[in-house]
Amino acid sequence: MTDHHARLDGRPERSDAGPRGFLPMVKIPADLPDGPIAIADMANAFGVTHRTLHFYEEKNLIRAGRIGLMRIYTQQDAHRLAIITLCREMGMPIAVIQELMEELAETTSQQECEAIFMNALMVRKRELIAGLSTVHRQMQQVTQMIDLKHDAEDIAENDNLPEQGALSQAEQLCLEMMAEGLTPARLASRLAISPEEANALETGIIQKFNAHNRFQAVAKAVLLGILK
Repeated sequence: MTDHHARLDGRPERSDAGPRGFLPMVKIPADLPDGPIAIADMANAFGVTHRTLHFYEEKNLIRAGRIGLMRIYTQQDAHRLAIITLCREMGMPIAVIQELMEELAETTSQQECEAIFMNALMVRKRELIAGLSTVHRQMQQVTQMIDLKHDAEDIAENDNLPEQGALSQAEQLCLEMMAEGLTPARLASRLAISPEEANALETGIIQKFNAHNRFQAVAKAVLLGILK
């Protein structure tokens, strides 16, 4: 489907009863009729259902008129629906879109309108970035749990892992502090050794548990009962 922009000046086509204000420049479907738009044409052009259009009407986002029994929309409604559809595709909640459209209805210039819309986009971008960070953290947690499950299976089959008392006193203390989340620098301070010696001690513990990192080493130690 080919798209074109709304009116170049950004001013929406509207009737006297329609909302005031300006609307941001967005792409709208090119195959819409120039005059009144039947509900079927509106739904087909934007790829939405009649029920969706009714829902937007209930939320006062667009308005339907009538020619006889036929529900029809204005070019302004098409412009507004283009904005609404774009916002929905970006995951904006309906309540946020309602607030945005109400704010746009109060604008007195195209510049003000575009600034408000750009601010809404930036807010949504920050929300999406925060969401990505959350998903990334959750993925790490899931991966760690999967690795922990695999480690438990490996422990059941591996006779070469250290047993209770197989670690030196320094290694046992270091392992306990690793479980507390202490950094190598703090480990060195607690054990009264150099940072290099602390790193070497931690590396040796990780190797003894056939682990890839300190988290896996601590997890295996817990599963073996070496750590409580």
